[in-house]
Amino acid sequence: MSYKSERYKLAAPTLIKKFERRGMDACYCETSKEAFDKVLSLIPEGASVTTGGSETLQETGILKALTTGPYEFIDRKSAKTKEEARALYGKIVCSDYYLMSTNAFTKNGELVNLDGNGNRVACLINGPEHVIIVTGMNKLTESVEDAIVRIRDHAAPPNAVRVGCQDTACMKTGVCGQCLSNDCICCQLVITRKSRHPGRIMVILVGEDLGF
Repeated sequence: MSYKSERYKLAAPTLIKKFERRGMDACYCETSKEAFDKVLSLIPEGASVTTGGSETLQETGILKALTTGPYEFIDRKSAKTKEEARALYGKIVCSDYYLMSTNAFTKNGELVNLDGNGNRVACLINGPEHVIIVTGMNKLTESVEDAIVRIRDHAAPPNAVRVGCQDTACMKTGVCGQCLSNDCICCQLVITRKSRHPGRIMVILVGEDLGF
């Protein structure tokens, strides 16, 4: 085990208590495989499932398992018209399980997310019956302010490249310029400091570096 992995393992119990104090369930998985198994153990067959855009879900194999498993997977990319997209979003908001990662989280158990269209953070806030967040421990930050810096400096630029946002400073220079472009993916800042619905949000901390 590496020193970094050991540090992650040591930090996990305190972080779990911090999340629980804020009304969110949490657990620690040392590896992506453990996180994969944990996620699938939480979702019953036949449940309606969907996801927000997430490199972490791709890297862990969770996304593929959801799209090919015994679930009603709602593909947010399948709509071909604005009317279909609107109808599909209604199904997403009413889904049984919504899976995503988080851009960052603090040592005090706060989730920090910066979004473009806002659909991901909207579902985190309200709608789906259950929200499962899978996050690498590399996204741990000291404070909300540090989390925002982390997102702009380390997450936004590669995310802009991933989704092809051409008219942004991220895409042109590789560095966040806090732009106001129509392609901006940093439009909605959401800090989740408390869940009023115990059992709705589950945070799965993974002892690996995952996502951006």
